[in-house]
Amino acid sequence: MRRLARLGLAPGDLTGIIVTHEHDDHVGGAFGFAARHGLPVWITHGTWRAATEAGKGDATGTVKVYFVDGRTAFEVGDIQVQPYTVPHDAREPVQYVVSDGASRLGVLTDIGASTPHVEAVLSGCDALVLECNHDLDMLERSGYPKWLKERISGPFGHLDNGQSHGLLASIDRSRLKHVIGAHLSQQNNRPDLARRALADALGCEDSWVGIATQEDGFDWRELR
Repeated sequence: MRRLARLGLAPGDLTGIIVTHEHDDHVGGAFGFAARHGLPVWITHGTWRAATEAGKGDATGTVKVYFVDGRTAFEVGDIQVQPYTVPHDAREPVQYVVSDGASRLGVLTDIGASTPHVEAVLSGCDALVLECNHDLDMLERSGYPKWLKERISGPFGHLDNGQSHGLLASIDRSRLKHVIGAHLSQQNNRPDLARRALADALGCEDSWVGIATQEDGFDWRELR
């Protein structure tokens, strides 16, 4: 609610909530918020089951749930939403590309390694919110236990700055007007490192690349 208010919005301005997977930082408050404000939720069957088993689902039974097929687009009002499957350590994770018919926004925040499918889906987007979770050297030097380091940097974990650079360099970037680095670890990354990696892939000044912070997200961007 605080983040919405910062952008001049209230919960009643929302049409619904689209969930990517069942990890707590993505679904922990989704159903409580949806129930409180009368919002529907779009979610895959696997994510729904995993969230319900973990006690993060709709305990009241009042939330309208629409089940997502990871290969089939659906509409939310005037917006077309294309889910796409990703390798991540969750039950049935997806990410999304949304479009109004003229512009496409790609969102990718939780993925262990890029795939040809992911690169094909994100090619030709007009804007991209892309995970830059960690700097590999910072992660290795961190106080995280070995198993957690391996989970984060593994093929079903999260992208490091170098992997994000590689993914961005591999897609069709000819229409890109905005790129936002997102899902940065507060312990194992820095905004300047993420920004530099993405700018290198784009061949642009570092300042052109936006960064979403965990505290505030990022400000409105306009696509024309």
